[in-house]
Formats: sequence, C-alpha cells, structure tokens
Amino acid sequence: MSDGHPRPGPPAGGAPGPGPDPDPYYQYGPYGQYGQPDAYGQYGPYGQYAGNQQPQQYHQAHLPHQHQHPEPVREFHHAPQQGWNGWPPEQYAPVVPQQAQAHSPQQAEPSYGFRHPGHPGSPEHLHPAEAESAVRPAPAQNDYREADAPAGPTGPSTAAPDAADGRKAARLARRAGTPDASTAAPGATDGRTGGATPQGRKAARLSRKGGGPDRAAGASTATRGATDGPTGASTATRGSATRPASGATPQGRKAARMARKGGAAPDGPVPAAGPRPRGGGGQGPQRNHRWAGLVKGVALCAAVAAAGMLVLRAGAAVEGLGGSPAHPGGGGPDTAAVAVGAGAVPDPGRVVQIVAHPDDDLYFMNPDLRYSISAGHPVTSVYLTAGEADGVNAAPAKGATTKPDKPAYAEARQNGIRAAYAKMATGDRSSAWKRTVVPTKGGGHAEVDVLVANPRVNLVWLQLREAGHGYADVPDSLHGLWDGKVARLESMLSSGTPVKQRFAYSKDQVVQTLVGVLEQYAPTTVRFQDPTPGRYPDTKQYTDHQDHFYGARFVQMATAAYAKDVKDRPHFAVQNYVGYFNGSLPSALDPQEAKEKLDSLDTYAWLDRQNHCGSDAGCGDLKVSDRPAGNRWTDSINYARGTSTNWLTSDKDHGLWAFKVLDGQVAVWHRPGPVGAWRGPDLLPGTGMDPGASAVTLKDGRIAVFGTRTSFGARPADYKREVVHAVQKSPGADGFGEWQSLGTPETADETWTSDISAPAVSVDGTGQLAAYVRDGAYGLRGRVQQADGGWGPWEKHGGEDLHGAPVTATDGAGRRIVLSATSKSVVGWAQPKPGAPLGRVTATGLPDTTLPLTAEGREGGVRLWFRKPGSGNVRTALMTADGGLKVNHMTDLGGLNGFGSVTASGHVLAGRAAGGQLGSEVGPGRPWGRSPLMFVGAPSSTMTGKNMVSLAVVGLDARLYVTSSADAPDAYLAPWRPVGPRNAAP
Repeated sequence: MSDGHPRPGPPAGGAPGPGPDPDPYYQYGPYGQYGQPDAYGQYGPYGQYAGNQQPQQYHQAHLPHQHQHPEPVREFHHAPQQGWNGWPPEQYAPVVPQQAQAHSPQQAEPSYGFRHPGHPGSPEHLHPAEAESAVRPAPAQNDYREADAPAGPTGPSTAAPDAADGRKAARLARRAGTPDASTAAPGATDGRTGGATPQGRKAARLSRKGGGPDRAAGASTATRGATDGPTGASTATRGSATRPASGATPQGRKAARMARKGGAAPDGPVPAAGPRPRGGGGQGPQRNHRWAGLVKGVALCAAVAAAGMLVLRAGAAVEGLGGSPAHPGGGGPDTAAVAVGAGAVPDPGRVVQIVAHPDDDLYFMNPDLRYSISAGHPVTSVYLTAGEADGVNAAPAKGATTKPDKPAYAEARQNGIRAAYAKMATGDRSSAWKRTVVPTKGGGHAEVDVLVANPRVNLVWLQLREAGHGYADVPDSLHGLWDGKVARLESMLSSGTPVKQRFAYSKDQVVQTLVGVLEQYAPTTVRFQDPTPGRYPDTKQYTDHQDHFYGARFVQMATAAYAKDVKDRPHFAVQNYVGYFNGSLPSALDPQEAKEKLDSLDTYAWLDRQNHCGSDAGCGDLKVSDRPAGNRWTDSINYARGTSTNWLTSDKDHGLWAFKVLDGQVAVWHRPGPVGAWRGPDLLPGTGMDPGASAVTLKDGRIAVFGTRTSFGARPADYKREVVHAVQKSPGADGFGEWQSLGTPETADETWTSDISAPAVSVDGTGQLAAYVRDGAYGLRGRVQQADGGWGPWEKHGGEDLHGAPVTATDGAGRRIVLSATSKSVVGWAQPKPGAPLGRVTATGLPDTTLPLTAEGREGGVRLWFRKPGSGNVRTALMTADGGLKVNHMTDLGGLNGFGSVTASGHVLAGRAAGGQLGSEVGPGRPWGRSPLMFVGAPSSTMTGKNMVSLAVVGLDARLYVTSSADAPDAYLAPWRPVGPRNAAP
C-alpha cells in the first residue's frame, strides 16, 4: 500500500468500474493528494556515510547489552559473512543464509530442516535456524532428516552435522583400525517405513555395550541415521535413511566390535540426537535381552516387508522413484530422490519478498507470509519506500488536526510492521528486534532488523521516497525514476532509523541494491507484486498503486540481473501477487484464515494504543485503524501469475516431463519411461520468462511448452510481455527448439500496462493447436496455428469482466472448450465441431469462483474444477458442447479450505490447503490428506498410462517433488520424493 491507508476500488463482486472517488474515510482533501514531493531536508554528498553508525536496539529493555560492542557495518555485495548484521557469530551463524554449495553425488546430502550444504573452506555451515538454540528451541515438526547420499568408497564421512554421536562412534571405530564406520551400514533402516532393522538395532546395542561413556551415541557407528519411523521403533539418531536394506553389513558389525574392544573414550559424553535406544544405560542388555530384541526385530521386518508391498502396489516402483540403496532415485547419483514422510518437513528453502510500502506484505502476501514463518522458513521482507505518505499518523477523523511529520509517520509504520511480524513469529508483538545499518550495493545504506527470538525473520528497509498518490504524475517516485523523469530518487529516512546519512539512487543503483540483497540472502523463492496490473476500462486509471507495479518492475529487472551475473547461487522461483484489485473479486479465504490475516493488520494498525515499542512516533499506522481490513483485502489472496496446473505431462512411453520457471528460464525435469531415472532441472535457453508454464502434447507426439516473456527494451516504453512457445525436436527427445514469439494482443505498454494472462493451450480433434489469453480490456483473445505451421492473427472472442487466466481442454468428440472466470460467474466458448472456430461466448450460470480454474477432458465432456468463495472448498461441474455449451450439475467436493488452483487427474485431486501445505483427495468420499510440502504457484498432475496418476509441486526450495498413485478406488499416494540434488549453485 501507499499513503498509509487502503485505496478504495470498484464494488466487490462487480465488473471493473471507474477509479476511486473521494471517500469520507480518506478526507484529508482529495484521496492521495498528500505526500507530494517536498523539499524535506538537504542531502549531503551522495554516498557519504557519516561515521560508524552503531546498531540500535528496537526494544532496549529486552537486550540492554547490545550497544556495548557494535559491529562495523558490512556491505550487501560482499560475500556472506558471519555477523554481517551486527550479531556476534557465537550467537547464531549468520542470519543471512549463505550460498548453497554445489556437491558431488558422492557427498552426503544434508538433513531436511534448515541445514545448508557446507560452505567453501569450512567443514560445515549452520543456518541460523540451527544455531539459534540459545534464543529458542527448534520446532518439533522440523525433526525430519533426509537420508545421506552414499559416501565414496574411501572418502571421509560427510554425515549431517547434527549427528555428532555418529561421528564420535566413527572415530572410535577408526581408532581401532577398522574401515570408516560411516560407510559400514548404508542400509540400517528400511526406506519405506523409516524403522530401524533388527540388525541395525543389534549393532547399536553392541556398540552401546562396549563403547564406554559414549554408549548413547554408539549406534550411529552402524546405522548412520536410523529414524523414529511410523512403526515407532527405537533409534540411535534423529537422522533418517530411505534406502531399503535388510540389515547392517558385516563391516558395520565388525566396526561395532572393534569400537567395543579398542575404542578410546571420547572427550566427553555426547547426548543422543534422538530417542535413546532401549538398553542404553548401565552395562547394556544381557545376551537373552539381545535375542529378545532380535526376535522383535524379525517381527518388525515382516511388518516392514508388508508395508513395502503396499508401497509397490501404490506405484512407487512403476514410477521409478524407489531406486537402489545406492541411488534412491532409481538411476545415477545425480538423480537421487528421497521420500518425504507424513509429518516430515522437507527442505525449507529461503524466502525473500520485496514490496513497495510497509503493509503491502500484510495485505497482499498473507497468509503465505504467515505460513512461511510458522513453518520455520527463513523469511526476509524488503521495503522499497519509507511509506511516508503525507506524514499524518492519525485516523481520518483526526487527520485535519494532526501535524504532518513524514519521518515520524514512516517510523510508526515500521514499528507496526515489526509488531505484526513479531506476533506472527513469536506470539508477542513486543518481542525485541536488533536494528543495524548496512551499506548497499547501490551506494546507499539500508536498515536491517533481525527478530531476536527468531533470527530467521529479517526486515530490510531501503527507505526511498514514495509517490504519495496511486496514479497521478509524481516525478519523485519509483515511476518517475523508471521513466527517466528524475535522474535520482532521494531517501526518506524514518525518525528512529539507525541510518543517518541521506542518499539518492539512480535507476541502475536501485536495481544493484536489490541485486545485493538477493546475493546476501540467496533466496530460493522470491515474492513480489504484480508488474502488469492493468487499468480500469472506463477511466484508464491503474487498478493498483503505481509504486506497487513500478516497484515490481524494478524487482523484475533485479532478479534478471541476479540470475545473469551471480553464478554462485541456488536456483530460485518467483511468485507474483495481485494488489488492490483483490477488493473487487470474490473472497478467496475462509473465515478463519481471513480472521488470522486481519489479526496481523489489527496489530499493525495499533488498535490498542499501548506504547509497546517505546517510540514517540507511535507503535503502528493509525491511518488504517478505522478499517484495518482495507477494501476487503484481508478476505483474499490471489496470485497474478503461475496458476496453471498443466506443467506436468506424460509422453507415449509413459515418461514424465515437468516445466517450471527457475531463474527466469523454463526448467525441465524428465523421467524417461515408467522406471527411468529422473533428470533435471535443465534450463532451456532464453531468459525473461514469467512465472508459469503450460505443456501440451501435439498430434505427432511432441510436447510444446507455452508461457509469457518480459523484455525491458532500450526505453521505458519498450517494456513488453509477450506469448512464447518452444516445441520438442522429436517425440521423447531431450532437446527443444528455440522460443518462438506469438506476440501480444496489446499495442503498447502504456495502453493496458501489458496486462495479459498466461496462455491457455489445447489441441483439438483435427490436431489444430490454439492459444488463448485474457487481454487488458478483460476480454478473450486467441491465435490458431495454421496447416502450414504459421499462426493466424490475434482474434477477439468477446467476453467482459474476465479475470485470471482462461483454461481450455477438448471433449470426447475432439471439440475445444475454453472457460474463464469473471467476478460473478464463469463464461465459456465451444467449437461446434473439431477444426471450426470457437462459438460465441456463453454464460454458464455457475456461481462465482475464486478465479483459478482447472479443466480436463473426461466423461465425454470437459470437467471444470474451482473453489467456493469464502470457503476454499473445491467444486466441480461437467461441461458439454452438444447443441451448445451446457453445464451438467455442480458438486461440492469439500477440502481443507485453502486457496489457489487445484489439479485433478484420474481419482486424485490436490491443491493448497489452509496452512499452506498441499492437501489431496485420492477418491470420491475419501478423507482429504495433508502433506508436509509448501510450494510455489500451483500443483500439477497427469495420467501416466491408463492406471497411474503422477502428481508434482515445486517447493519453496525451488526443487521438484513428485508422488504417484494407482488409479484405483482403494489406492493412496506414495511418499513424496524430491528430484535431483539439493538446490545448490547452478
């Protein structure tokens, strides 16, 4: 948001109407007519930093000692350093995530949770979440650990750093002259259940019996990571292994005996990382106890074998994801896939979200923000402007009598944001923050705030001037800087910031500043606002604040530069969010989720007026205190891009292909045949790709991939978003041709801000390929491929008040049906016969939806899935085209609330559930299940052959996760498995 208060929009549930009229709620004069450029302050020499500014403590009562030893400032563009934000390295290692280190297949893969691969030059690197034990204990749900990849035949152990007991036991074995114990038993657990095998437990007991004071850790010598699996078996460590094996190897048992006989006692006791195995105290169990344990272990093996047969029945073997003990992915070590068990937390990834104003994240990115924090993901929010508006921190009724103070109002808004984040992360709005100054790559300075009780939560304040108006021409703004109306945009420093030296940025310096932030935090998911929000049809005013979408364009340019210029980084995915226009659309959130979202805004708005922050500027944004919900913005969340569910597809050989955008390029994952080894991600040549890709199989069996591409051009007016596609060189081939442009139905960026949707594509019964988009005027446009391979012009197909992206599929007769959501219903088009032009737009009579639609040809027609507003429940209806487009009854399928796209193939239905994880139903009438996966964009599914369903998501770690299920009434989903190595440098 801008101006510190909601901007009114068209009436809820109505068509796009005129821009906002003055509202008594906003009357300090005409809406937005405050915050115009002024002559506030005189800036000193650009880039001059006045002395060594000491870090400030946001709430001094909590950490009075923090001012005693201020850290020197460090620059964003340097290599990540411990303590860069002012924290001593011994308190936690560092808040800013380090770059992920590429690792060879022979290296052990680190555990799931918040552990990064080793940093260059150091034996191990801890993420702040693991080093924060002095601040707060790690959440219990993060105890899942991923299996280690096989170590080299003679190489040193690379076990996860938290398996200290395993390493010490390995040292005992090495001192006794045995081979490296870390490779003694690569299969001490059964990968299908996570329970320790009898031989593994026996080795653990033997090691405990003879291992001296380190008995509790001895089991790791043989097991390297047995887990507390679903069977409830006692284990030696908290690690897990998913490689099936029958028991410890002879070398493992020998290592245990050698450790008992000759191992020197370690330097001190090592606490077990997980539940202590039975018999771990005293002198160890007697022989009969060992035999009793072995008998129980045999029984456990029988149960494990039965469970394994069920997994095979569910299709894990057919999907080629089970693999061998050495290579769980079913192929070479580069494609290792490890199961993600129920209740486990996969690789968390790191989230950076960049917004224009304080509170844009709370209004337009929540509940995703809250979900990420609650799940323990490292989250950093970056604010481009200070949000100073007119400087009046008062409710509308008191605005006329309140003295403007822009620095103080900017500080109050910052205080409100800190309180809202602290409450989301800790439950206590007054939880302390560490405030620090860092130089930026653009030559200025930024304030970095770290939440003391949860250092994974960071706030970065760039503090540039805001426009102060939603759409008026304001040269001193991000819009003016983008268009070249001003050469530099000056800072607006809040009254309480530790940044004291004013600065100004050129357009390139803003981009470089953002690149520096991305370098420092190494995100795997980048969230920002919609760079092409559109205009109202009648007034042509922007549907979103100009700071929102021009700020998003700066972020687009920065992510492109980061992807191109920074090589030592992980892959990253992008998610864009709809802004003000959410208030004109049906509610996407159920009442409980909306209430939780509003609670954060209530905190931000400082409703209780208590001085929680100890600041004279105020502890929140009183300008929104009369209506913290804004224009119904707390009722909704909508993704501006990346809602397609057609990015996973199968070929004629039952191979799987997945297409998602990483690093601004389309990434491809491929599994050849039903049991081949997964490969990828491989990035197709060509940059500038927007989030979201759709795949379609052509008549000759080749796959075509469609998406949109953004180019910036030499001039600001050259900004363009266009439809592009690439076609597989031959059926089943790994290679794809060059990207071909279908252009755009828009004539210029200025007309509709390049507001087109992602393309919906389908092939009709004659083999004719067509692509459709929603244009900036809220109608449907399409291009059809001709017999000679060329494309016809962009044709107008009518429709009005269309929102989101259209969907298309073909019915049993080969006729193409196109469907699109409006703010009140769904409309559609159908071919009268294959090869014919689309018929006229037809009202379906369906109720309103929450925008994202999913369509699939089945049951002779095209089945449509969508969500019920204000609920999140999934609904479905069958569309037929005999005698015109018709709806054949609608059914409510229930669900786990949630929002966004749903995917459906065979009997499987899946989508985002409340809480952000993936929810799924595996058959009509069966209960919905919830996976531990949080993901970017939309899930996707496809039929693999006639009786297998494959389902995939891309997690917040920018990694592909897959599962499968037999297409049968009593089937279930196999465990989720990540594809390829952990997300490291490309």
